[in-house]
Amino acid sequence: MIAADRLARGDISAAEDALGGAARGHEWVEEGSACDLLLGGAVDAARRALEGLLPGVDVVVQPREGRRKRLLVADMDSTMITVECIDELADYAGLKAEVAAVTERAMRGELEFEAALDARVALLRGLDARVIDHCRAQRVKLTPGAEALVRTMAENGAYCLLVSGGFSRFADAVAAEIGFDAAVSNELLLDGGRLAGTVAKPIVDAEGKRRALLDAAHARQIPLDAALAVGDGANDIPMLKAAGLGIAYHAKPATAAVADARIEANDLTALLFAQGYARGEWVVE
Repeated sequence: MIAADRLARGDISAAEDALGGAARGHEWVEEGSACDLLLGGAVDAARRALEGLLPGVDVVVQPREGRRKRLLVADMDSTMITVECIDELADYAGLKAEVAAVTERAMRGELEFEAALDARVALLRGLDARVIDHCRAQRVKLTPGAEALVRTMAENGAYCLLVSGGFSRFADAVAAEIGFDAAVSNELLLDGGRLAGTVAKPIVDAEGKRRALLDAAHARQIPLDAALAVGDGANDIPMLKAAGLGIAYHAKPATAAVADARIEANDLTALLFAQGYARGEWVVE
């Protein structure tokens, strides 16, 4: 159970009552912020009993053994950063509302991702390429907890990969700033210093994200049970399902429905608490 700086002993008692005979005691990861409830029953039943039980409290039900993951694969837009880069780029062309509406539908899984991406990028044709760097500097903000999550896992031996259906001019810079080992993303094509309105193929779509996770795990001989994936959109679903622990972060309904756990009330440091890292172990600058 995770509720940074507001998890009370009464919350723990209420959760243990909800678990009934499955409760086997508890141990604090960080008193007042994260607590492990020890279970003697089925994982699915425990998750149903606990999720949504207490406002502001996130729940991650998982085996205790192997909780500290050796591979992190993370989405970028609306996960590691607070915005959708293509929507912000479109704002410079006066088209944010139109593009954002398509982005929202694509992230909900209502539109085929590649077609939706091509349609949105086509609207940006002719935009001065210098706007990309300006947009990144002015609009892109890291999600709270992003640096602590990546740097702590890296310090403890995990390989950290940023995967994005967005664009390399954003993803490469974000990955370097946060501390990822590498980034996989799409390339916006240019024509004479302006956006050509197209993206290099093949694109990084839902299958591309899943494949990036599988390739990273295989190359480093990391079992999938030791992989943690986090994302918010429908195009993240295959990689979340492939990972040993797939986390839906402030996610769209379709994504939240299939993830192993949902983080809805806390920031990305919840993923450190979920792995048993107390604050004293976090790597922060």
